[in-house]
Parts: sequence; C-alpha cells; structure tokens
Amino acid sequence: MKLRLLLGAAALPLSLLLTQQPAGAASAGPMADAFAAASSAYEVPRDLLVSLAYSETHLDGHRGEPSAGGGYGVMHLVTGKTLDRAAALTGRPVPALKSDDAANIAGGAAVLRSYADALKLDAAARKDAGAWYQAVARYSGAASPEVARLYADTVYDLLAGGVRATTPGGESVTAPARAVTPDLGPYAKAGDLDQPRALAASTDYPSAAWAPAHSGNYAVSSRPSSDAIDRIVIHVTQGSYAGTISWFQNPASGVSSHYVVRSSDGAITQMVREKDRAFHAGTYNRRSVGIEHEGFVDNATWFTDAMYRSSAALTRNIADRYGIPKDRTHIVGHSEVPDATHTDPGRYWNWTTYMQYVTGDSGGATNPHTPESVCGSGYKVIDSAALGSAGTVYLLYNSGNGYNCVTTIKKTSVGTATATSAYLEVEGKARVTDSGNFAYYAGPVRASAAGKCVRWGGKAGTSTYDSPLEHCG
Repeated sequence: MKLRLLLGAAALPLSLLLTQQPAGAASAGPMADAFAAASSAYEVPRDLLVSLAYSETHLDGHRGEPSAGGGYGVMHLVTGKTLDRAAALTGRPVPALKSDDAANIAGGAAVLRSYADALKLDAAARKDAGAWYQAVARYSGAASPEVARLYADTVYDLLAGGVRATTPGGESVTAPARAVTPDLGPYAKAGDLDQPRALAASTDYPSAAWAPAHSGNYAVSSRPSSDAIDRIVIHVTQGSYAGTISWFQNPASGVSSHYVVRSSDGAITQMVREKDRAFHAGTYNRRSVGIEHEGFVDNATWFTDAMYRSSAALTRNIADRYGIPKDRTHIVGHSEVPDATHTDPGRYWNWTTYMQYVTGDSGGATNPHTPESVCGSGYKVIDSAALGSAGTVYLLYNSGNGYNCVTTIKKTSVGTATATSAYLEVEGKARVTDSGNFAYYAGPVRASAAGKCVRWGGKAGTSTYDSPLEHCG
C-alpha cells in the first residue's frame, strides 16, 4: 500500500506538483516553490531536502553538467543509481531530471521517500526529520558505512545550523536552524570520519582522517626512493566531500587523490599514502602529491578561508617534509600539469591568498582551525580558557540540538604533534576525553547537555584548565 501511494504521488504532472505547497506557504521563487512542492508531494521534510541539496551542490545545478561522480542537478542524481531510480519513480525523462531544477528536486524527493518506505516509516515518522537519517545515508550511494555516515552527518549538521543560500539565478533559499535528533540506527556503529584521531593510524599528516581509496585506483610504490616527490597539485573535486571520498573508493572510478579537503571547516581525509602513486594528474602522478578541494570550479562559494588555511597548512607540511620549494613552480593547479585536460582549480581559486598562507613563517604558523570549524555547523563559543601561550580550550553549544562541544586549539608548535587534550563531563555522566599528540587541536568532544551542568577543560604544553560544574541548563 505504501508503494502504491508513493507511485501515485510520483506520477502527478510537474505543474500539479508545483501547486501543492503547504497551506499558507509564501511563494519565494521557483526553486523555493520546487522544494515546497516536492516536500508536500512525497512527504519529505522540506528543510531536509534543502539541507541535502545544499550539502551536495550549494543549490547549483551547473546547467545540467555532471559532477566528477556522474551526478546531476541540485539533488545530485547519479547515473546508474539515483537518477535511474528517480526516472522510474516519477515517470519523468532523464534529460529533464538532469537539467530542470524542479524535476530534479522532485526526483530526489521521490528517491528519498522510496528509501523511507523501505525503512517502513509511517506517516507520523515521516514528519520527524530525525527519522530520515538512514534514508539520507542510503541516498549517498557510499560504498562504506563510514562514508555514508559522513554524508548523513553533513546533511544533519546543516539541518541543525540552518541554510541560507543564493541560487545562480539570484533567488534566496533558506532553511531555519532546527533542533533534530537523528536516528542513526546501524550507522551508530560505523566509524566517524569527523573524529580523525580514532581513525588516523595510517595517515602521513597529523589530524587527517583515513579512508583508503580502492586498491585499483592507485599504484603501490615506494616514493620518494623510487620517484622523487617535487610537486604538489591542487584540484577541485567537482562534487561534495563525502561524494568524492565515495567516488575514490569506487573501483569504477579509476582515479584517486592523496587528500580531500572539506569546504565548511577544512577537515582533511587522506585516501592514498604519500609513498604510493595516486591517479590524479597524468604525467605528474609519479612526482606529486594531490590535494582535492570540495566544490565546483564555477562556484566561488565553496572556497572558504577555513579551506584555504587548512589546505595551506597541509601543503606547507608536505613541502617541508620533502624539501619542495614553496612557490608556484612546484605548487601547481591541475590545469597547469603538462597535457592536462582539466581546468581546476579554476578562476575563482585565490592563488594569492593561498600562497600567502603556504609561505607564512612555519616556525610561528597560524593554526588554520577555529573552534567552530572543529566542532561543526551550528556550534557557537560560550566560554574559553587560555592555556598559557600554548593554546586555548573552548566550550561551545549548539542550540539546535542541545549539544556541548569542547576543543583545545594550539597556538604554539602548530603543525607538530605535541601533547594536547580536551574533555567534557555532563552532570551525572562519565567524562569523555580526547588526549594524544596532536598537531593542531584536541577534540571535538561532543555530548548532549540540554538542561544539564557541565565540567570541561583541557591541556596544551604545560598548562591545564579544569572548570567547575557550570553552564547549567
């Protein structure tokens, strides 16, 4: 019965779908109308649709051109996967699903609803955005549960923190911040790629998470003894962070990169060891380390200061370890590689800013991370304590989900692994601590603390801070 109801909605003409807005909803523009219509027709929470689309494409359909992973439109419908499923569910032609925003949004909503039906979400459950977590994770198409969780966590961070975006056509689309408790289901047991210290045993760069590319997408080697490493190649993913990680784990892709950097906060995942040859830059594969950056070359909104700073710190670290000069002869864009057919990082990539960050005084390097970038979207600093000159420990709160977060940000020995820690103790619960030799920060340590008092603190260098029981409620 559920499937027949879904197909009944899917078969409605697009013109009728666009009239099915919630009672009292104001018409704000064609894309906002499309989100409202698809939400109503398929009973998918409207703000969840917006958050998913923003995480994938920043609401830019790229004129029907595909991403590197073969995804189309603002909802990133993927050839052979969600695109074909959307066509079957909606009865709409594939060309329309690729290039028409309203059709694409309806297609994405139809696919999400089909996944919700497979999870047996009833009408009441479908009204709870948190109940859709597993459907969102499945929408990712990720090959591993860790990457599916990363994808879903990104969407839910946006949902909690709110979205305010401007489409290529100049339309404003927003989703207000909202409290939501996601039902992780089996994904609660998946490794969390946003907790790199727990997963980074195989990385060459401190604080990077480790998510290995498929073995067929790179060549095992013994660099630099087999081939000198004298170049660093800057790429743009033409896709999302989680989608790129998933694509490099897909044996069909035939490509990879050593690192992937996230737009929102500069988080880094390593996918190929530096000693091995990633397939990223043709004739430069043997001599270079490749760094992919989340985003699209024709949309400047992806290139954040957090991304520039984090990537520059990584580039500086690689250059120092291999003796690579920090100049534009040795740090190049993909488009500058001989015989390259790619245009990335494109005209919106700010080389002046990036190289200034790369060539900064490495002895007194600025930490590229902020407490907000470490803890994630929706978190705001509510308290802090200096740890001498070595760093600062911060307490943050997310009013959208009632969670606190603690992180210690280093100020000295930045880029060098030194003893650093951060902890959070919610009243009546056990203390959770992140402690180790870290290059940039300890944490994030997050816990639900709505209506509770907390103790928090950390250590950097020889300085320690321990709070009293405070910030109650």
